[in-house]
Amino acid sequence: MIIEFSQGKIILTPFEVQVRLSTSGTTMYAMVEDIKFVDQALIINADAGAVRWSLRLDSMDQLNAIREELGIG
Repeated sequence: MIIEFSQGKIILTPFEVQVRLSTSGTTMYAMVEDIKFVDQALIINADAGAVRWSLRLDSMDQLNAIREELGIG
């Protein structure tokens, strides 16, 4: 599944989340088990120990679509 948002695209597979930022050409990866959500702030957070990133989404609909696709409750 691909979700487009104001900063680029989020590509979801059953095992991985890939974020491609259109403004800088940066691509960030995370395994699904390393993903958490901060609902009120619309943030998706990846924490794999030494590598961490977070991303603010545009809407709760995007956050819910990602959560549903990944099966994260």
